[in-house]
Amino acid sequence: MSRSQTRTLIDDPLGGTVRVTVLPGGLRVLTETVPTMRSASVGVWVGVGARDEAPEFAGVSHFLEHLLFKGTAKRTATEIAEAVESVGGDSNAYTARELTCFYARVLDDDLPIAVDVLGDAMCSSLVTPADVEVERDVILEEIAASADEPSDVVHELFAKALFGAGALGRDIAGDPATVRTLTREQIHDFYRQHYRAPNLTVCAAGGVEHGETVKLVAEAFAPILGGVDVPRGRRHDEDALPVPVPLLVERHDTEQAHLVVGCRTFSRHDERKDAFEVLNNVLGGGMSSRLFQSVREQRGLAYTVYSFTSYYADTGMFGVYAGSNPDRVHQVRSLVLAELARIASEGVSEEELRRGKGMSKGGMVLSMEDSGSRMNALGRAELLYGEHLSLERELADIDAVTVDQIRSVAAEILTQPMTTVAVGPFDQKDFA
Repeated sequence: MSRSQTRTLIDDPLGGTVRVTVLPGGLRVLTETVPTMRSASVGVWVGVGARDEAPEFAGVSHFLEHLLFKGTAKRTATEIAEAVESVGGDSNAYTARELTCFYARVLDDDLPIAVDVLGDAMCSSLVTPADVEVERDVILEEIAASADEPSDVVHELFAKALFGAGALGRDIAGDPATVRTLTREQIHDFYRQHYRAPNLTVCAAGGVEHGETVKLVAEAFAPILGGVDVPRGRRHDEDALPVPVPLLVERHDTEQAHLVVGCRTFSRHDERKDAFEVLNNVLGGGMSSRLFQSVREQRGLAYTVYSFTSYYADTGMFGVYAGSNPDRVHQVRSLVLAELARIASEGVSEEELRRGKGMSKGGMVLSMEDSGSRMNALGRAELLYGEHLSLERELADIDAVTVDQIRSVAAEILTQPMTTVAVGPFDQKDFA
C-alpha cells in the first residue's frame, strides 16, 4: 500500500488524530487515534438507508440490520455474540433514513476481534431462509411494540404529516404489509447490491493505530475488495415534497395526550444550522429552556416537554413534544405556539445566547470522552457531510453565532404554518 493512499485529515490538539486510507475497490478506513483511551470503537457505515428503498421494499434495510448478525460461513449467531462479549465488549446496529451502521466497542487490545467479526458479517452473511422467517416475526413484534407506545406513534405521525407517503414519512422498520411479503431473494439481492466496498466506510476511534487498523480491515473485508464501483441510482423520494398536513390526530385511549407541534426546516448542509441548533437549545433544550420553564415549571401542564431537530440531505424538521393530561392538551398547544411566535418576533437575549452556546459546546466536548461517540461523529461526518472539522473549528463555529443570526433564522423558519400532531383519547374534530 503506497503512502499516497493515506491522508491525515485532522491533527487536533483538542481532539485526536484523524487519518483515512482508501483500499482497493473504494472501501474507506478512517481512524481517530486518542492514545489516552483504553477502549476502541469500530463501526461499519453503509451508505444506504430507508430513503433508498422502493415502496414495495420498505423496511429492507432494517431487515438486514437484524439478519447480518445471524450467521456466516465462519460463525453461528451465537458465536458472533460470544466473540465480542467474551472479551467484555458489546455490538449492535441501527438503521437510519440515509445510512445503516454496525458497530462494536471493545478494549483496545481486542480491536482485531471486533474488526474480524464485523467484516465477516458484512462480507459473508448467509441470510438463510430460516433466519429470514425468524427475524420477520421479531420485526413484526418490534413494529407492534412501537405501535403500543403513543410517544413513539406521535413522532412517526409527525414525520408522515411533514413528508407524506415518501420514505422520509415512513417508519424506518417498514410497514407490516411489506415486512410480511419481503422474500429471502429480495433481501439478499439488496444486500449484495449495496453492501459493497465503494458503499462502505469503516471507522475506528479510541486506542487505535491507523496502520494496524487498515491492515485488520484489509484482511477482514478481503472478499469484497477490488470490485468495480457502480454509481448508485437516485433515491426513491427525491421528487418534490408534498405540502405538510396542518393537523393529524390519532385516537388512543390513553391517560396522557402526546403532542408534537413543528415544521420543516433546511438541510444539514445549510449554513444556518449552527444558529438554529443554539435556538433549539434556548427553546427546549433542557430544564432552563423557555418551554420547560413556561409549560412545566410555571404552570405544571406537562411532565415532559422538549424541542428537537433532524436534518437530511435536502430538508429537515423541527418539533416540540409535550405529554400532558388530555384536558390540558389545547392549553399546552397554545403555549407552545405562543412561545414559537414570541421567539420568531423578538429573538433571544444575550444571556440566552450564551446559555444556548454553552449547551452545544458542552455536549460536544463531553461526548469526546467516549470512543463510541467519537466513532459515530467520524462516520456521520464522512457519510453525511463529506468533510471533517476539528473540535476547535466546531467550537469556534458555535461561538460565532450571533443574536442577529438567531433572530433571522427564527423569523424565517418559525413563522411558517405549524403542523400539529396529537395522539390520545380524542378525534380530529376535537382540534377543529
